[in-house]
Amino acid sequence: MPTLFSKIISREIPAQIVYEDEHLLAFKDINPQAPVHVLFIPREEIASADALEDRHAELVGRLVLAAGRYAREAGIAEDGYRLVMNTNEHGGQTVFHLHLHLIGGRPMSWPPG
Repeated sequence: MPTLFSKIISREIPAQIVYEDEHLLAFKDINPQAPVHVLFIPREEIASADALEDRHAELVGRLVLAAGRYAREAGIAEDGYRLVMNTNEHGGQTVFHLHLHLIGGRPMSWPPG
């Protein structure tokens, strides 16, 4: 069954897309936790970080590199930002399509929330 994110990739559901290439897509989170909150997703449907295989190593690297480039473009890299990949139910994952959160533009604390 297609996920919410698959429907964003296919343009069945609108989103504020801020980056895309042949491997991934990035869009603004509809419930932002900071001034900058962007989700980076692979075009390939992968349920979670737990479902990653060795063949996905380059794809995960592309997600992280794209998030870093966006952070620099958004002007938050120097002060710092957070990259988060929630995994499965207890990890807080609610959409089961691998995604990397870029969160920044304000001081972050630990633990989050």
